[in-house]
Amino acid sequence: MPRVWDVPVRDSTRVRDARVAAEDAAALAGLDERRTAAAALVATELATNLLKHAEGGQVLIDVVARPVLREGREEPRVVQIAAIDHGPGIADVPAALRDGFSTTRSLGAGLGTCLRLADDFGLHSRPGRGTVAVARVGTASRGDGTPAGPAVRVWADGASGSWGDMPGPGMPGGAVPGWSGGGPGNGGVLGNEAGNEAGNGPWSRPAPGVRAGGVNIPYAGADCSGDAWAWVRAGERMTLMLADGLGHGPDAARASSAAVAALHRWAHLSPAEALRQLHDALKGTRGAAVALAQLDLRAGRLRFAGIGNVGARLHMDGTWRHLLSRPGIVGVHRPGTLREEEADWGDDRLLILHTDGLPSRWTPPSDPGPPLADPAVTAAVTIRDASSPARPVRDDTAVAVLTPTPPDRP
Repeated sequence: MPRVWDVPVRDSTRVRDARVAAEDAAALAGLDERRTAAAALVATELATNLLKHAEGGQVLIDVVARPVLREGREEPRVVQIAAIDHGPGIADVPAALRDGFSTTRSLGAGLGTCLRLADDFGLHSRPGRGTVAVARVGTASRGDGTPAGPAVRVWADGASGSWGDMPGPGMPGGAVPGWSGGGPGNGGVLGNEAGNEAGNGPWSRPAPGVRAGGVNIPYAGADCSGDAWAWVRAGERMTLMLADGLGHGPDAARASSAAVAALHRWAHLSPAEALRQLHDALKGTRGAAVALAQLDLRAGRLRFAGIGNVGARLHMDGTWRHLLSRPGIVGVHRPGTLREEEADWGDDRLLILHTDGLPSRWTPPSDPGPPLADPAVTAAVTIRDASSPARPVRDDTAVAVLTPTPPDRP
């Protein structure tokens, strides 16, 4: 079942809870002692920052697929640690990422520590709206077996897409990796990608053109979520799935878990064909709403099919397009015909899948932000902006995002 640790951080006692949750997730992901300690420290620093700078927030810890899938092998899963708050935001993100930076007379090493220890680190902050930080810690290694730090792609100018370095930790001249600066009031987005290229050979070539990530919140702080997302590859087909088990709790989680297991068996099929197989696999469960988005890397085409009330919005050519699912419940009632929608995939595309835990009145932003942002950061920002401390999510809530892969630096 999708195990998710949802830790509300309102006082210092919950910092320890975040650390313990990260250690439990590391055990589930099969991390060694060194990487387990890294995950625990990242969770501790992010939880501590919530108290110091935002008067509290939420830490979500999950075991997920890597955002970039590689050809020729099964990727190990990683520990994802997401911190979400509705605080004042960070006025100067590059400064906050420098070791020793502090606005509270503390050591101020928190975000710099996370940046160094995580395989991937992404951050979005907007004054007056709050901050989202997402770190992933896995078993990434260099050719000599030592953990690999982030391989950095830096997007310095959101208007022109030019590349550059911002002052900060761990880079020649103190550059902050991955800093993307928007215009006034736009906050900032920071994103790194795992750097485990060395020693892997051409058989581990990352898939061009696409990344995926997601955030999952169990209802009322439960141990498991009835929602689940999965990200799989079969040859030139990359498939993102979001499943919402009927209701919530363990029975809903069993249904969505069955959908994830079946997807790994049928990832070579088209979305409509895979949904037919998932329907048979979910018989005997309470059923689920399921949406599948599949990118054909060779053709550069996105295909979508869904059954039930999982929402799907595709941003293309400056507007949002609804991708429609058919009524029904996978495993219980499947429509007689399944229609697939298709669209070209390009560097300006952004796909958001979401379960009905988001408010029904939620609409995607007219400006979704930089397309190079980490997809899990985009998912977490979506949840943050659709909720508030006074209006938390009303059900199991999951958002999964498909984005372009950042281009190589010139």
